[in-house]
Amino acid sequence: MSLVEAAANVVVGYVLAIATQILIFPLFGIEAGLPAHLAIGLVFAVVSLARGYVLRRLFEHWWPQKNGPAQGLARVEADKVAQAEPLRAVEVSRKQDLAGQPHAGG
Repeated sequence: MSLVEAAANVVVGYVLAIATQILIFPLFGIEAGLPAHLAIGLVFAVVSLARGYVLRRLFEHWWPQKNGPAQGLARVEADKVAQAEPLRAVEVSRKQDLAGQPHAGG
């Protein structure tokens, strides 16, 4: 996640938290002025930022991706090709046997 994306996420989350508090708190009988809403929203924004950071690091530790997802896909394709090569060699050898031609293995 880029710094700009992370900052945008925090700012949007903070604004949504303030708006939600202003709308929801009165439904529960909680009266708070704007300064209190701003302070409460800031606390939740900091907690959310810390949570996101910790979870990202845990996921990177548990499921590392070398050079991103594209590298993982390339590795899967390379594995498919490697698994197919022995089958191709057997197929060529078999065709040569049927044709009575010598082949590299025998």
